[in-house]
Amino acid sequence: MRSTRTRSPRARARLAWAATLPLVAGALALGAPAADAAGHDGGRHALQGTKPLWATRQADQGATAAATAVSARVYLAGRDAKGLADYARAVSDPHSAAYGKYLSPAQVRARYGATHDQIAKVTDWLERSGLKVTGTTNRYLAVKGDAAAAERAFATDLHNYRKAGHTYHAPSTTASAPASLAGAVLTVTGLDNAPKLAKHHSGELPPPEGVFRNSGPFSSYYGSRTAKKLPPAYGSRAPYAIKGYTGKQLRAAYGAKKWTGKGVTVAITDAYASPTIAQDAARYAARNGDPRYRSGQISQVLPKDYTHIEECGAAGWYGEETLDVEAVHAVAPESDIVYVGGASCMDDDLLDSLGKIVDGHLADIVSNSWGDIEANETPDVAAAYDQIFQQGAVQGIGFYFSSGDNGDEVANTGTKQVDTPANSAWVTAVGGTSLAVGKHDAYQWETGWGTQKAVLAKGGSSWAGFPGTFNGGAGGGTSKTVPQPFYQRGVVPDGLSNVALKGAMRTVPDIAAVADPNTGFLVGQTQTLPDGSLGYDEYRIGGTSLAAPVIAGVQALAQQARHGVAIGFANPAIYQRYGTAAYHDVTDHPLGAGRDLAVVRVDYVNGTDDAKGTTTSLRSLGKDSSLHAGVGYDDVTGVGSPGAGYVTSYRP
Repeated sequence: MRSTRTRSPRARARLAWAATLPLVAGALALGAPAADAAGHDGGRHALQGTKPLWATRQADQGATAAATAVSARVYLAGRDAKGLADYARAVSDPHSAAYGKYLSPAQVRARYGATHDQIAKVTDWLERSGLKVTGTTNRYLAVKGDAAAAERAFATDLHNYRKAGHTYHAPSTTASAPASLAGAVLTVTGLDNAPKLAKHHSGELPPPEGVFRNSGPFSSYYGSRTAKKLPPAYGSRAPYAIKGYTGKQLRAAYGAKKWTGKGVTVAITDAYASPTIAQDAARYAARNGDPRYRSGQISQVLPKDYTHIEECGAAGWYGEETLDVEAVHAVAPESDIVYVGGASCMDDDLLDSLGKIVDGHLADIVSNSWGDIEANETPDVAAAYDQIFQQGAVQGIGFYFSSGDNGDEVANTGTKQVDTPANSAWVTAVGGTSLAVGKHDAYQWETGWGTQKAVLAKGGSSWAGFPGTFNGGAGGGTSKTVPQPFYQRGVVPDGLSNVALKGAMRTVPDIAAVADPNTGFLVGQTQTLPDGSLGYDEYRIGGTSLAAPVIAGVQALAQQARHGVAIGFANPAIYQRYGTAAYHDVTDHPLGAGRDLAVVRVDYVNGTDDAKGTTTSLRSLGKDSSLHAGVGYDDVTGVGSPGAGYVTSYRP
């Protein structure tokens, strides 16, 4: 999973923001007119969340030089921001009379989009302040200028602040817009220049510039080969990790039956674009039993230019796109796939990719394997994302985001938190499992994805430090910024949703699928071989970067079962099925209380071949940091994973 951010990069399967006030569905709350601390005139409406939490008095290094370059986006609220949020809820709720009564992109613009008059007045305000409008869309105005002009426009002073050993500028007080434009301006982003990179959510994603290979021995299906000569664990000999599941096994596990996704289009967003995706996907399908791609079945929508190539690690995103495309096709082999690449892993560019899908209604299902930690999220950027998600909802478009690969994030950041945009109330957050598919493609069980790693001790008689240290797990937990959405009420236990002094909050994830790289998916990709040449190779991979496209593929099957009628924003329908045979109720101990599970994994020390030998480790399953998969809803797998009855439950 990558994460991103405006004015800074996001990462594949992870996103980073520093959140302050709780978000309200729809537009950001606008404060009452008042004179601000910077001494500017009154008659302003505050754009809450534009002063980041890290811009403290203790970190203040003084005023930013007036000539400092500033680039920002002013997002437009449109005609009726509250009405948009209200209709997004109604059209997505199976209990509503408006359920499924979607609007076209043109109808959305006519009913909720910014008017020409609003755009003209916002443009005039910005230009009179000394900023140059460099781009105008129906969603935002892009502006450039110096710090002095930005301060005039937004009635705040920019100061320099120390953050994590670096100095960045940010508003010293909450930015604001003129009171006369309160209904026109949603928020402004870019007034602070701290990096906010998106990361992809893919467990142990290898660097695409160098080939990665798994060492054997392998199991061909779960439990097919036992490590008989190695020390036992939990009272028995553990099986070797599988070589990697393929589409046939995943389809059997998640109830695909006869459904193929025919007539449904799935969009995928990531940063950049793999130059070999077409031939890699075709070769993988041919080698692993998936149907051949039809002419035009895969298409790409790409930007004119790419930016922030070094900051974002552009080549590292190739493997993410490859995983996403091959996983969707494996699960829903007849669905069309459109890849919409971002110019970088920054929020602005990922927002543009999502905006292209919504404005052109390129697909009904959108898979996104990137994100960042909630502590890096700011309400201004969150509001821009939510506006797109709400516009998608009223058009019948659903967004699926991986929940993260670091469990509760404590080991990664020192603070327990969820990831974003998976924390949005307007997306489906996809958690992860460890999956056991047995002989004849029979579903055996799943645990919540969370592993502990213990290395084979010298001499080979025991597992050193058994059961070992936390080695990755599905992201989950409770948001500190987003209130509990209506569809989680009565399902998510109070013990998980309640936050001190805030009450019930958004809990992540909503649903789950295979993510553990030790029970992961076989993927094929062109990589740089040891001799420096380029060549195709295959390897096992996981992470919630896998879970998200798997669920997107399952949703394509479900939409086909609905005779092609769009599911749209799926969470109300997902929670409506809670507690039924539609789901596998995933727990950390599927074989019974106290019966732990593990697999043995052998890896090349150099990640390529046995030139430097191999290392053998035991990976214990169902041990996701402080998170636990239990009976009912939990913060590792949500309502569970799709069961044998999930797809058919959508039949009219």
